[in-house]
Amino acid sequence: MSKPTNSVTGSVAIPPGLARPLGIGGGVLAILGALLPWVTFLLNDGAYPDKATLQFFDAPYAVSGFRLHVLLLGVVAIVAHFIPVPLRRVLRALGWGLIGVAAVNIVFPLVDGGGFGAITSDGTNFAFGGIVSLIAGIALVLAAKTGPLEPVPQWKTSVPTLVAYAVLVVSFVALLLVVAMMLNAGGQGGVGNPYAGPIFLSLLAFLAGVLGALHGIGLTGWISGLSDKHKWFSVIVLVLVALALPFTEAGTDYWMTTAANIGVYAATAIGLNIVVGLAGLLDLGYVAFLGIGAFVAANFSGAAAAAFDIELPFVVAAIIAAVVAGIFGAVVGSPTLRVRGDYLAIVTLAFGEIFKKAAQNNIGGLTGGANAIPNVPPINWFGASFDESLTIGSLELPSGVLYYVLIIVLVALVMVVFANLKNSRIGRAWIAIREDEDAARAMGIKTGQAKILAFLIGATLAGLAGAVFAHKTSTVAYDSFQFIESVTLLAAVILGGMGSIPGAVLGAALLLVLPEKLREFSDYRLMLFGLALVLIMRFRPQGLVPDRHRRAELADEGADGVPIEELNVHDTPGDEKAVTR
Repeated sequence: MSKPTNSVTGSVAIPPGLARPLGIGGGVLAILGALLPWVTFLLNDGAYPDKATLQFFDAPYAVSGFRLHVLLLGVVAIVAHFIPVPLRRVLRALGWGLIGVAAVNIVFPLVDGGGFGAITSDGTNFAFGGIVSLIAGIALVLAAKTGPLEPVPQWKTSVPTLVAYAVLVVSFVALLLVVAMMLNAGGQGGVGNPYAGPIFLSLLAFLAGVLGALHGIGLTGWISGLSDKHKWFSVIVLVLVALALPFTEAGTDYWMTTAANIGVYAATAIGLNIVVGLAGLLDLGYVAFLGIGAFVAANFSGAAAAAFDIELPFVVAAIIAAVVAGIFGAVVGSPTLRVRGDYLAIVTLAFGEIFKKAAQNNIGGLTGGANAIPNVPPINWFGASFDESLTIGSLELPSGVLYYVLIIVLVALVMVVFANLKNSRIGRAWIAIREDEDAARAMGIKTGQAKILAFLIGATLAGLAGAVFAHKTSTVAYDSFQFIESVTLLAAVILGGMGSIPGAVLGAALLLVLPEKLREFSDYRLMLFGLALVLIMRFRPQGLVPDRHRRAELADEGADGVPIEELNVHDTPGDEKAVTR
């Protein structure tokens, strides 16, 4: 006799009568796990953080760090049984969050010289906090399998304008605090904190569980709907919130420099999103346009090694850099009139390699060759140098904060350009070409002109970002624009969601922040980073923040993110007539 299966997931179903015992029991075990020690003795790098080592476990109720996260997940799991929420969706998200936190803090003591005795018993001492928490997470996941997942509630977005504004402000401020918390989790690692890696991964797993639960009750979808309904207000608040990052705990020299780099890559990735995400043209040499913009701006900066003995204002140099990069984009895009698909990818790859070799050999004396173009002066507006700290009253902001502000403004402008293009006639033409070029041509779209225009606009945005990059880094060298950088930009677009504006920004941020936060894992850092990308692409092929078209194509979801199987359900068992909710 076959076992009952879950009609939604296709997996073996747990008897419904076990739902409540498993759910509440899992929550109780999570609370118990948070109050237990996790490590029996000192590891090679010292005591495990958050007083989880038995030797320092003198205040079990004073939980903090990942133990506090486990406690909160357990409490929420219990409370969810007594309030009207989609219980199985919430328990599934909380369960996987618990499993993630427990797994990180079980595996790390194992490989840090402790062995299984470090997380269980060394003969005289016992520490089962991690094991108990892992069992708690599994129990919650099993409780979610006691029946089909409930539909995600669709909250009404027709609320008073002031209420919508208040919700959006609170949501974006909360997002700012979460970002600052993630950047500052464990510090910057290295010698100062050998456990920065697991601290960051634990926080990431906890936030993933919380976000999944909020999505399960429909809150994130509601906020997203409010944001779409009040788009311009959302954009303004997001810009203001981003500008407030230097005033948080992440407002350090290190993170301001990293954030500025993220902004440069984000602006460039949005330009690539026009070529790849909207027009569907695979470009493997896109970083060359960033390099062209950087070298043009450097040559007009007044640097000693520049080819031209002239110093233009930054705004003028940036415009020239964008125009020159756009011209090269149109030149590279011209072969698209004859080739497509893999052949176009080879053409763009060849262009990227040609640019790198030309810059390396200093053809025309414009790139400095192996010597690069050093000492590019920083941007200086109104007597303020952008590479120095900024003092506002009694508050001193870190160096590089002005570059961060400039990058935020640049990214905002690029996002506005992209949004208007996407919703314009040419944007719809690009999408039609991406879906079926022959059909688009049959409908009267001049596909050749549209594809060249995609390359031209994408390259122009990259050239503008390159001008900022040149002045910020102060040195422009050919080895900053190699093939791997094009791959990184393409990965940012695909990871965030092709055709999605916030997706490109999020993708660029993850691809630059994750390697830095995982640096404590030394030789395993890139392997873990690659594994994370594989898992994300396996479970989110549409990207982390997909647009409607990609969501419908790759995730079997409707325009509002609701799974297709939840939009169409049978009236009665055996009735094949589907009705729409």
